[in-house]
Amino acid sequence: MSSAAPRRRLSPTLVFSAAILIAFALIAVVSLFALPQDPFDFVSDEPFSPPVAGIWLGADYLGRDVLSRLMDGTRITLFMALSATLLAHLIGDTLGLLAATRGGFVDAVLSRIVDVVLALPKIIVGLVVVAALGSSVSVIIGIAAVVYSAGVFRIARALGNDLKEMDYIKLARSRGEGMAWILFGEMLPHVVKPLATDFAIRASFAILFMSSLSFVGLGVQPPMADWGGMARENLGGLSTNPLAAVGPAVAIALVSIALNMLVDALDGDARH
Repeated sequence: MSSAAPRRRLSPTLVFSAAILIAFALIAVVSLFALPQDPFDFVSDEPFSPPVAGIWLGADYLGRDVLSRLMDGTRITLFMALSATLLAHLIGDTLGLLAATRGGFVDAVLSRIVDVVLALPKIIVGLVVVAALGSSVSVIIGIAAVVYSAGVFRIARALGNDLKEMDYIKLARSRGEGMAWILFGEMLPHVVKPLATDFAIRASFAILFMSSLSFVGLGVQPPMADWGGMARENLGGLSTNPLAAVGPAVAIALVSIALNMLVDALDGDARH
């Protein structure tokens, strides 16, 4: 009688990174329904007042509850980063697989456009576009999506070039299948895993990019606040209530590191 196969133990890195990301996702969801304080209300007459009961992380530069604004900023930051990353993959995956499948003129034109986008400094592009169009949430998401779709395009194109000569792709063409089915029905299922890995890494890039825009004052505008904006506006209180500025900075670092650790852990499990 054969013994059951031993259960594979989850790596500590995978458990740790997943726990951090789940915790922040839960905070974002909870912030939709319940917050310790109204994030826009003044809970203290003293700017940067230290933590006390009921104001667990103290007050910010205007006397608002840091914990409530940090939770609200979690929802805004993660929503923007995930939206931008999803849009970047929709653009990059579609055009990359299309360029690989079509080849020729279509591939050459799309590849040259992508080369131009990749050559431009992302932060400079973001600053110029935001200065011209304004710093609304939709504009910031759109900028991040476009600048990161170029990197996604290259990955999708490389994966598509490996697949386009496969027998099942040739068979689909011989059946007269349309381009949409070839891209999304035949190719996409075979490249989901590497693209999902890139999605996680790209989301961490998007968080850092958007936080950088907010840190220089061209991101989410008051009274809304994402993590980068909170860190910038509370720098003056480092000696009085450092949690107001350090809290969002730690959140940025934790989520970015957790996303990269998750990818490394999943790649390690896949190799084993």
